[in-house]
Amino acid sequence: MLPTEENHVPPRYRYEQIADDLAERIASGEFQSGSKLPSRRELIEHYGVTEPVIDRAMQVLRIKGMTETLPGVGVFVAE
Repeated sequence: MLPTEENHVPPRYRYEQIADDLAERIASGEFQSGSKLPSRRELIEHYGVTEPVIDRAMQVLRIKGMTETLPGVGVFVAE
């Protein structure tokens, strides 16, 4: 089936997919309110992406109010 204006879904950036995955994991309770998310290095290894991709995904979650960042400490699920 060829894409048409009616059925064409634009491609999503990898950082959007990661942000959505993390948001679903937060919503499911895997990461509970107040808990620390995995480190940047752990997320890079888990998703197989570069640091800027993880940083952008974290920015999306922060803008949505789902996380809070404490510089030098980590990223935590918002309460």
